[in-house]
Amino acid sequence: MKKIEQQISGKTFREKLFRVVYESDTLGGKSFNITLVFCIIISVLIVSFDSIERMSIRYGKILLYTEWAITILFSIEFALRITCVKKPLKYLFSFMGMIDLLSILPLYLSYFFTGTKYLVVIRTFRILRVFRILKMWNFIEASHHLTRALYISSIKIGVFLLFLLVLVVIIGSLMHLIEGEKHGFDNIPQSIYWAIVTITTVGYGDIAPKTPAGRLFASLIMLLGYGIIAVPTGIVTAELVKFAKTTHVKSTHSCPSCGKEGHDADAHFCKFCGGKLQSP
Repeated sequence: MKKIEQQISGKTFREKLFRVVYESDTLGGKSFNITLVFCIIISVLIVSFDSIERMSIRYGKILLYTEWAITILFSIEFALRITCVKKPLKYLFSFMGMIDLLSILPLYLSYFFTGTKYLVVIRTFRILRVFRILKMWNFIEASHHLTRALYISSIKIGVFLLFLLVLVVIIGSLMHLIEGEKHGFDNIPQSIYWAIVTITTVGYGDIAPKTPAGRLFASLIMLLGYGIIAVPTGIVTAELVKFAKTTHVKSTHSCPSCGKEGHDADAHFCKFCGGKLQSP
């Protein structure tokens, strides 16, 4: 009887802890998540100030101690997130799970690798949770659509980038042949670098064609660059249009098993792991 009571009590505590850590529909949950958002902002400001030499010399120790305090807080929060969900591995290998893990590692790694502490700016990704905290349903739904569209478009974009890689190799080789070493195109790799800078319309200007034939060829590449930039945008836009036609009302509640969001408002089971969803 005592074991049953302990199990019920443990389960109830776990559910309450889940509501605080993952949800924001209670006072405790909202306070917890808003506190985390403020800590993220403070942490990013600390890293920014620490990169300024005079600030680092004068307030280096204070900044370091504050950053360690925030990192320990995030480490505890990460442990709580793993404890709350029924399927920790599902959470760990999710996008936000990886971001949560990567946001606490840099400071620990800084003892082994110099400069890694500045990677804590990864924590800025976690500010995306503020949309759920403030009940900005439209922003949450739009973020899910954009993420899904990018994922579906990744194969098409990958093929396009492979084609673009072949194209810049050909363009760079031709420009090396037209201009040659005399005008700064010393070798094919350097000419390929020029082709990438030109076709992406960046235009650093450190290498530029001097001959009439080279300038004519470069002009054609510049015009081609405008069309090439539009291709990935068009691929992603097409997927977003498909989602717009099949839009469903989404819930911001997280799955108790894997911690993922993005379920339909009337869903009873998680579409990612099959776990039962908590009622609002």
